[in-house]
Amino acid sequence: MTIKIRREDALNYHSQGSPGKIEVIPTKPVSSQIDLALAYSPGVAEPCKEIAIDKENSYKYTAKGNLVAVISNGTAVLGLGDIGPDASKPVMEGKGVLFKKFAGIDVFDLEVDEKDPKKLIQIIKSLEPTFGGINLEDIKAPECFEIEQTLKQEMNIPVMHDDQHGTAIISGAALMNALEIVDKKIGEIKLVVSGAGAAAISCLRFYVSLGVKKENIIACDKDGVIRTDRTDLSDIHREFATDLNIYHISEALPGADVFLGLSAGNIISQEMIKSMAPDPIVFALANPDPEIPYDLAIAARKDVIMATGRSDHPNQVNNVLGFPYIFRGALDVRATVINEEMKLAAAQAIAKLAKEQVPEIVNKAYGETNLAFGRLYLIPKPVDPRLITTIAPAVAKAAIKSGVAKKLIHDWEAYELELQKRIGIDQRLMSIVIGRAKKDPKRVVFGEADNLKILKAAQILRDEKIAIPILLGNREKILAMIEGNALDLAHVTIIDPVIETGLIEKFGKILYEKRQRKGMTLFDAYRLVRERNYFGAMMVETGSADAFISGLTRDYPKTILPSLHTIGVKEGVNRVAGMYIMNTPKGPYFLADATVNVNPTAEELVDIIGLTANAVKFFNMEPKIALLSYSNFGSAQGDIPAKMAKATALAKAKYPDLIIEGEMQANVALNQEIQREIYPFSKLADNAVNTLIFPDLASSNIAYKLLAELGNAEAIGPILLGMNKPVHILQLGSSIREIVNMVAIAVVDAQSSEGIL
Repeated sequence: MTIKIRREDALNYHSQGSPGKIEVIPTKPVSSQIDLALAYSPGVAEPCKEIAIDKENSYKYTAKGNLVAVISNGTAVLGLGDIGPDASKPVMEGKGVLFKKFAGIDVFDLEVDEKDPKKLIQIIKSLEPTFGGINLEDIKAPECFEIEQTLKQEMNIPVMHDDQHGTAIISGAALMNALEIVDKKIGEIKLVVSGAGAAAISCLRFYVSLGVKKENIIACDKDGVIRTDRTDLSDIHREFATDLNIYHISEALPGADVFLGLSAGNIISQEMIKSMAPDPIVFALANPDPEIPYDLAIAARKDVIMATGRSDHPNQVNNVLGFPYIFRGALDVRATVINEEMKLAAAQAIAKLAKEQVPEIVNKAYGETNLAFGRLYLIPKPVDPRLITTIAPAVAKAAIKSGVAKKLIHDWEAYELELQKRIGIDQRLMSIVIGRAKKDPKRVVFGEADNLKILKAAQILRDEKIAIPILLGNREKILAMIEGNALDLAHVTIIDPVIETGLIEKFGKILYEKRQRKGMTLFDAYRLVRERNYFGAMMVETGSADAFISGLTRDYPKTILPSLHTIGVKEGVNRVAGMYIMNTPKGPYFLADATVNVNPTAEELVDIIGLTANAVKFFNMEPKIALLSYSNFGSAQGDIPAKMAKATALAKAKYPDLIIEGEMQANVALNQEIQREIYPFSKLADNAVNTLIFPDLASSNIAYKLLAELGNAEAIGPILLGMNKPVHILQLGSSIREIVNMVAIAVVDAQSSEGIL
């Protein structure tokens, strides 16, 4: 689906807190005088002297080897055109974020105020001492061809214009696989392209290198077929000019095997698709609107294989499948160029990966049960954790084989582990959960809908089809807030519990039946269900809603009690627990119990371990559990070490298939080297911990808040574990982003008939 982005939200996203999307973080300590002396004067002189002797030492002593410049002059930005270098900066920062997120590559974005190609070439060329690679971005054609080609010839670091080659590589992989499915030979196909910009020309050149014959290509631009007798063509366009007696794309498509669209939306009709050869391959890649809408193309031909640039249809051609991993492989062998062999290796690796069994985590992310190579799955999904370990090594091997690598890799298994450490599925955890939620949005009732954060979150959740919001509170007040803040929540259900007499009577009787032997009278029940936390929980209990969210403005214990009274815990569960996910640069860590059990016994900790382990599996990760204390395996005495040691033994006996270790100090649990050296018997010595169980509520609560404030870790939670139906209690003052994340988790939990958490 096309995500609805509001102008105010986009501007707030880029302006709030630190303006922009990136910052520079030191990788070495700079907290003492000696640190400063080593980092700068006089200590910095030593690496300077080593680099002066041999420039290659800059890869050893500086960040150059993992640093890419994203460079633009702003002449062809997205769908905005020539908006200038200043206005292009948000886009270039965004590209830097993608490099970091998907491949662990650091980026400086450089917006250059220069349109003269020769001057721009000189500026970029002079930057070679700083960077390990250059990613050219949003530079208009035809100048971009000259700029990239000259820089590739004159620089000794990899240079790639992603607008040209990214789409070519990804669509090339899709083309190879589509032709295999329909059993057509690439050298025999007739291909028609709409569009003649940088991406289209590069795609055609790449397809020719794959085996498409030039004489079988018909290229079209806004003025019609690119013919040899046209007088308005550049030398680049003449490369794909035809002398056939055709003038319009409608004349070119009959009998065509492949259509490639890199132009504008809604310019291809169903009749044109019907005129194509059997089993037509249609890559309509204009964004946000394809050259022909997906549904119309499918309706026109049952045998069509369709790809678009959109995420809401099968076969999304997305450049993020390529450029992060191509640069990753190139940097890791210090390639002097990104050559055709490396691009071809990337395309082949992508095509091959699509034929392998799809991990469960990818199936779940897209709400599928069994994604498999075929007409609806030509190329991998962007969240596939195998992309970095598939494409980067393929590119690196091609660089070595073609003789452009300055550094050789001998241990490819070790290299794969290094790539996994740089980045993996960890950083995409919530995007996968949100993707799963969108496949089957559920009804989520909000107990505090008269709060602006809740309303803004509800707006996002509805716009992105993550959930179907139900708002509890005074209707007039909520509507006034919606209008006063220019929100679009028309047709969203608003319920005022105070005036819902019929539901109050129904819910009151149910609550009374549940609590009459717990001291509650019928009068008490009727009074309580008028409160939104009781009313909302009762909606979930009776099937009027699928999940309940509250707690933004009230203390946790007061908020959770109504849900415990109405919904209760799962069968076989003795207690509920609260878990936080801390997204850190080293990956996610799961912390429990951070919200519910104040001072659990050893036996109660075993219950918490079971609930937490199931929750970690919910996020498609194997729980590797450490029970924390101030003691390492009996090194210190006390009630807490004794409790944690006992809980460890009980948990190992109850859950023999889980990786559980303890009792141990937090630094030891997180440091495998210490364990291998001093405690080699530890099960976590060779299994990096990801789940931390604390001895009491105080230590867990303190730990997650310190990580969030001092460690710059993103906290997701608290996630309530063990409830009979999806209920989640927000932390006081949660941000809109945190509310959206929590709702997405609740929706995915509700998608299972028995619940997961």
